[in-house]
Amino acid sequence: MTDHQAAIFEENHAHHLYLEFEIPIVTGALPGADLLARPVSRVHETFAFSGKVLDGIDHRLTPSELKPFETIVGQEEEIAPATQCDVFVWIQSNQRDEVFARGLSWMQVLGDVAQLKIEEHGFLFRDNRDLTGFIDGTSNPQEQERQAVALIPTGAHAGGSYVLTQRWLHDLTAFNAEEVEDQERVIGRTKKSSIELDEEHMPPDSHVSRAELEHEGIEVQIYRRSTPTGGMTDTGLYFLAFSAELQRFTWILESMLGKANDGLRDRLLTYTKPLTGSFYFAPNSQALHRIFA
Repeated sequence: MTDHQAAIFEENHAHHLYLEFEIPIVTGALPGADLLARPVSRVHETFAFSGKVLDGIDHRLTPSELKPFETIVGQEEEIAPATQCDVFVWIQSNQRDEVFARGLSWMQVLGDVAQLKIEEHGFLFRDNRDLTGFIDGTSNPQEQERQAVALIPTGAHAGGSYVLTQRWLHDLTAFNAEEVEDQERVIGRTKKSSIELDEEHMPPDSHVSRAELEHEGIEVQIYRRSTPTGGMTDTGLYFLAFSAELQRFTWILESMLGKANDGLRDRLLTYTKPLTGSFYFAPNSQALHRIFA
């Protein structure tokens, strides 16, 4: 497998920082090579970029599928909004102070060319649960399968990965007002042990039914790295996912929003909504060092 950004697969860290920057004009490589060359022990970083940035540096860095995120309007007028930014920096560690310090360093380095548009602080909640109380990422691929799902296998962009970022806002008051059995029907899994409901009891509009799908008979797989985020009044999820194909993200979102052929909408959307949406490309390590000057 071609060299990739190893931090994509560094799991179970307690603290996460997600920074999304906008660059009005791209005039060449980005500042940051010196900082990139000085990693911090036990702090893991991942970088991804919009097509505008990659094209502005060298069009050969841009994979053919990469495009800006476009707003999706759902069956019941729910909106998955587009808030496309240009540079995505994800920092994770078990040391919150070092995550914060590293974020400040990247803010300073990029400050002359970029504007910070989105800042989210993620955290590990109990045994890797969403704030709804359900285990997150149960269906994620494991071990070497993670790389097969997330990374482009061959060609000029081998080892790179398409990235989807979204900030979701939960209505925990409404969700927690439901009986546990009904919550389980919303999600499609048991709350305590995250066991998928059997076919007889699985609602067709459950989150599992809408997000775990097939396209032309092939399972649509993505590698999720989401974490809870927010405070007491804006609880939610920072949804982060990687894929060897960009189109997989769109298929899943359209299925959730009721835009698939069966017209069914994900019932989970009654209790949560997306606030942001961007597509990026996380290049392999060799290309990454061409992007920062």
